[in-house]
Amino acid sequence: MSLVRCRKTTCPGQPRAIEFFQGTLAQRSEFETVRIFDTTLRDGEQTPRTSFDYDDKREIAAVLDEMGTHVIEAGFPANGDAEFEAIQDIAAATENTVAGLARVVESDVEAALDAGVDMVHVFASTSDVQIEDSMHATREQVMDRSIAAVEQVVDAGVEVMFSPMDATRTDREYLAAVVEAVDEAGTDWINIPDTTGVASPSRFADLVAFVDEHADARIDVHTHDDFGMATANAVAGVEAGADQVQVSVNGIGERAGNAAYEEVVMAAESVYGADTGIDTTRIMELSGIVSAKSDVPVPVNKPVVGDNAFAHESGIHAAGIIENADTFEPGVMTPEMVGAERSVVLGKHTGTHAVRQHLEEAGYDPTDAEVREVTREVKDYAAEKQHVTARDLHRFAADVGVEKETETQEVRA
Repeated sequence: MSLVRCRKTTCPGQPRAIEFFQGTLAQRSEFETVRIFDTTLRDGEQTPRTSFDYDDKREIAAVLDEMGTHVIEAGFPANGDAEFEAIQDIAAATENTVAGLARVVESDVEAALDAGVDMVHVFASTSDVQIEDSMHATREQVMDRSIAAVEQVVDAGVEVMFSPMDATRTDREYLAAVVEAVDEAGTDWINIPDTTGVASPSRFADLVAFVDEHADARIDVHTHDDFGMATANAVAGVEAGADQVQVSVNGIGERAGNAAYEEVVMAAESVYGADTGIDTTRIMELSGIVSAKSDVPVPVNKPVVGDNAFAHESGIHAAGIIENADTFEPGVMTPEMVGAERSVVLGKHTGTHAVRQHLEEAGYDPTDAEVREVTREVKDYAAEKQHVTARDLHRFAADVGVEKETETQEVRA
């Protein structure tokens, strides 16, 4: 049994997924909504050898805003005049919430407030290794500075988020004390960052639940991909009660990067059936812009936005896809949903169904025997690690003597 369900962010007229009620997806929905906090312009820009100029930031922020991204972290206002100006102008031009990052330092917070952001995101290290060897402070000093920074933002009447940096490596008792203190000081959000990417989904979910027990503030999560678990950890955090996920487009960011915007959004929408409020049909467009501006290529096998995300070569898979795309694609996520296109690629593993489709699209009218011959030529050529192009296909068709459809019609006439 299947049906098409329409959600407010894409109806009417935008393509939606087929929903399957068998197997893994025949489960209850663990959450119904999730907010998206994009940090491409802040943590994403911290990708080694990446820098966004003023125009880059304005363009990326505009697309994120148009897509319905709940929070856009535009940067670190205290990081210089150029950064301040870009953040100030983004805040003035953006409909959704714009956040600015600040250390638990009075001048940092003041710079963020002067930039006119809607939210100030203050952070302080809470793991002992970072307190001692990064902040060069004591636990007591971190506690005092954190409370003061939150109160400074609260007194200014601006929304505030507090991050206990390196939360996943922080002593639980101390983490609880810090969370309770900033909660009492009036923070609106507590972000739980897996700063060094050491969490696993079950452990991170447990940490989110633990923090939630010690605060009334809403929970936000920030996960890194050092072990390839950023998206899984982020989604596990939402399952455990977080309202919001911090992401970056294409997963760019420090070291191995952050939870990817496109992965978290599409997992929430398609696997969980949740409403993110995001216009998903612009995901490919957004990915391309960020890749170009960051000079970070998108891997071909990147989930959702990679060139191979909706590409098929294997004969069995291609034959199934040609008959019904739901056979060898998730079904709950289609290329149209993210602004992509499906492709059937010719190569070493190609079968006759794919070759026939390519020949017919190129204007040929092949017989079954001709399709088999062209398929053999394609396989032999690709086996030598050659990429099969449209020109190659025409050459193989000529070798076999396949007639053009128009030529056949002329003969019949």
